Amino acid sequence: MMLTINNLHVYYGGIHALDGVSISVDEGEIVTMIGANGAGKSTTIRSISGLVRARSGEIKFEGKPIHTLPPHEIVVLGIGQSPEGRRVFSNMSVRENLELGAYTRNRHSAEIKSDMERVFVQFPRLKEREAQSAGTLSGGEQQMLAIGRALMARPRLLLLDEPSLGLAPFLVRSIFSIIREINKQGVTVLLVEQNANQALKIANRGYVLETGKVLMADTAANLLKDDSVRKAYLGE
Repeated sequence: MMLTINNLHVYYGGIHALDGVSISVDEGEIVTMIGANGAGKSTTIRSISGLVRARSGEIKFEGKPIHTLPPHEIVVLGIGQSPEGRRVFSNMSVRENLELGAYTRNRHSAEIKSDMERVFVQFPRLKEREAQSAGTLSGGEQQMLAIGRALMARPRLLLLDEPSLGLAPFLVRSIFSIIREINKQGVTVLLVEQNANQALKIANRGYVLETGKVLMADTAANLLKDDSVRKAYLGE
């Protein structure tokens, strides 16, 4: 497995945010975590990227424990994140935001230039707004920028936290199409998403989280057909 999380416990003060979460992601997969607000999905993502420290449990990436490493070392290992809420640098240009995504690779300027051109091919709207301040972009464009910035680190595992949140339906379809294309290009994806229907349609496997615990784990196809999942998370 590329990523394994074993019996992870995370607290926010007295709140037990993750209660023994165990998940895995194999190379080449799209794996999604679905669940209600407060289920622990984003906390899991933030734990992987080193932004939240677990009280106990283990996170391994390609067999190496990473749960004690600082975030910048986790990026160097090959894990990139597009955070919830996009969090672009509003006063900086699109190009400058993308350049920041490659900050751990500043000695490889020729590769960085090539990767930026690849991002512009993936997201033509960003090329059109290359010199524009990120804060003036639309919500969909900011989400594209957040994903593009994460790709500039050349991740082998891409963590996506609520990429469709707040977007119009036609942009949601576009974002999920882009995620599928990124995966086809060789990037493994762990996706946290409120839009369970769309997430399960593009994923290989899925986990259902509830109050900090893994409630269900199965193939995405089986979860899509499960009556309890359809009632609770697909609005049926």
